Parts: sequence; C-alpha cells; structure tokens
Amino acid sequence: MAEDQTMHSTLQEQFEAVIQTEDKLQIRDFLNHQNISDVADLVYEFPDYESSIIANMLTHRAASVFKILEFPTQKRIIQNLPPNTIASLLNELPADDRTDFLEELPSNAVRELIKLLDPQERKITLSLLGYPENSIGRLMTPDYVYVYSDNTIEEVFATIRKYGKDSETINVIYVINKKGELLDDIRIQEFILNSPDKKVSELMDGRFVALRPDDDQETASEVFKMNNRVALPVVSSSNKLLGIVTIDDMLWVASEEFSEDMQKMGGTAALEQPYLEMPIFQLFRKRAIWLVILFLGEMLTATAMAYFEEEIQKAVVLALFVPLIISSGGNSGSQASTLIIQAMAVGEITIKEWWRVLRREIVSGLLLGTLLGIIGFVRIFLWHSFAPNLYGEHWLPIGLTVGITLLGVVLWGTLSGSMLPMVLKRLGADPAVSSAPFVATLVDVTGLVIYFSVAYLLLTGSLL
Repeated sequence: MAEDQTMHSTLQEQFEAVIQTEDKLQIRDFLNHQNISDVADLVYEFPDYESSIIANMLTHRAASVFKILEFPTQKRIIQNLPPNTIASLLNELPADDRTDFLEELPSNAVRELIKLLDPQERKITLSLLGYPENSIGRLMTPDYVYVYSDNTIEEVFATIRKYGKDSETINVIYVINKKGELLDDIRIQEFILNSPDKKVSELMDGRFVALRPDDDQETASEVFKMNNRVALPVVSSSNKLLGIVTIDDMLWVASEEFSEDMQKMGGTAALEQPYLEMPIFQLFRKRAIWLVILFLGEMLTATAMAYFEEEIQKAVVLALFVPLIISSGGNSGSQASTLIIQAMAVGEITIKEWWRVLRREIVSGLLLGTLLGIIGFVRIFLWHSFAPNLYGEHWLPIGLTVGITLLGVVLWGTLSGSMLPMVLKRLGADPAVSSAPFVATLVDVTGLVIYFSVAYLLLTGSLL
C-alpha cells in the first residue's frame, strides 16, 4: 500500500513538472505512456488541467480515459474543448458509451453534439437514443465481428484480423445469413481448436441466447449471470442482429442498480448524480419526500397510543415497554426486508417462490420472537427480584404480556418485511421502495395495536 502511494505521488510530481514546461509534445508523450486509470486519476487530482489532459492525448487513448470518468467531469471537459477535438473524441467513443454520455445532457446540447459526429456514427447514436431509457438498446454496440455459415475457419480469421481491432470483443463470433438474421454465436476457441479448412456450419449447434433491444437492463444482467457470457447478441423481433451487449456494461448496470437500491433502502429517493455533485436543494427534495411520508406514518403511532389512552392511564407501567416493543418489531422487519430485497436483486429468489419465503419467515419469526420474548420476560423477573415495587404484585402478567407481545410483534415484523418487497415486485414497483425505514414505520403502528390488545386480554381484572 505504501509503495502504491509513493508511485502515485511520483506520478503527480512528474505530471506537475511536465505541465509546467508547456511543451505539448512532451506532455502528450508523457500522458500516452501512462496507464488509462492513472491518467483518469490525474484528471480528478488536477481539475484545472482536466480538459488539457484529454486534448493532449492520442484520440483513442483520450476516449478510453473519457469513458471511465464521472459524468460531471465529462461534461466540464466537453464544455472546454474546441469543436474539432470534441468531434474526434465523440467519434472515437464506443457507441454505447457515447449514448450513456449524451442521454445525460439536455436535448439542445445533444442536438449540437450529434452534428459533430460522422454520418455513420450519427446514425448509430440516433438509433440507440431512440430506445427506452434503461433498456438494452441504450447499451448495445454495433462493433462486433460476424461471419457467414459457409465461411471457412481460415476466412473467419481473415475477417477477425480485418475488423477485430474495432470490435468491442472477439471472444464470441456471430454467425448470420444474407438477411442479417442471427444463426448462432460461437466462442473464439472453437475456431482456434479446429482446422482452417473446416466450415463454420460444421461448428454450429443453433443454440444461442439473445436479448431484445427493449429488454430491461436489470433483467438482462440476470441473463448474463445465468449463461456465464462475456457478451450477448441483441436481435429484433424478426431475429435481425442489431448489436451486442458486453459484460462491462452489465457490471456498470449492476453498480448503478446497487447504488440506487441502497439509497432507496435508506429511505431516500435515488440520486441521479454523485453525492458531492448534487445541488443541495435537489438533495433536500430527494430526502424530504420520503422523510415526510415516514413522519406521517409515524404519526399513526400517536393515534394508536391515544386510542389506548385509558389503558395507559390505568397501568402507566405499560408505557415503559413501548420503545422496546416497537423497536423489536421494526428491527425484525428491517432485517427481513433487507434480506429479501438483496436476495431478489441477485436472483436467489423470485416472486413465484413467495410461499417458500413465507414458510421460512414464519419459522424464523417464531424462533426470533420466542427468543426475544423469553429475554423480555427474564428481564422483568430480574428487575422485580431486585426492586419488588417497580412492577408491583402484578409483575407476572406484565412479564407475560411483554413476552407474548414480543413474539407476536417480531413474527409480524418478519412477515411484513419479507412479503412487502414481493408484493411490490408483483405490482411492477421497485422492491427497494419497501425500505427498512418504511417497514419499521409500518410495524411500529401495528406493534402498538398488538401490544395493547394482548395487555387488554391478560391484564383485564387486575391492572385494567
């Protein structure tokens, strides 16, 4: 770690020394001999030179750096580059990365930038921008290698040598017919391990997995995982090969979805920009909406307590355990919802398996509730042993009330936390909306109802 920090500091010092020479050839030579990730770090660490860094690199290397930068940085760089440099940069970017960048910009800025693209790149970009947001069509790239079934393996390698350098990946070669319809996808090792005079048709088995351009990106990431692929073809409804989607795009989607789910599970709306880049008023609005909703929900807690006001007045001791009851129910619900949301996100469970989940959570809720109920009862017993006047002569029914309530509240919390995400998924909503704070608020209110209902049943005739 110390060695990495020393090397990084040395790189910074070298860059500072080179940039002060103002010798463009020396600056370009220095930047073009660094790792792409190291140049990206320099962009972040020297914001005053971020546009100069991109402008002073070979175009293909500049594009490689640009595509891994955060959007706010990309936007600033584009605003400070001359039109001819912007044109070269955008034309060099892979179509999917260019689309990701353009879709974040205002429409008037997109129109101006599209004018700078070459005719072929403009056509591809407009095609990609025409697909729905968060669809596979926005991620696919037209840069792939395709061959025909009557080609020989020798001809396949000639095609790879000719077009492979511009392809997103050559791990998989796609077989099409003269109509452009996808016939098969074949891994590169199949060609390597067979003789040059063998025809492609002899390697084909007709088994391939393909996506549609309107498929949801999150759903597609599951297809990637289940099929263990580095790239998947995208076909039209008539099976015409439109492009491919690669695993690096899916990793980006997974990262975005994870960040969004974490924000929603924390009780806030998803942020479209990095935290430090987001205007404070927008951040306030994102957090305030859910905070107000949760606050209004918690107001029902006061309503529930007001409904049982008479019971509380008769047995003030019951109020001592209200925080214990509602926090236990909220915690169990939060646990369950987090586990289920995460399991659904990685494809471990589906909504068709709700019954299996329900059975497991009933058992889990009973076990956890019994454990907390026993601990709650023992706590009251011990406190009564050392301070007999604390709960009075009715300590036993009070202990039973707390113990039984904890069992019921924890069971209800686990059932609510596990089933709510699945219900939302079934209705087409994002399961992450059933966040831990949301479930906790729901269980707080119902927990009070359970608590005072049990108290009414067990303490009527004694304390009540």
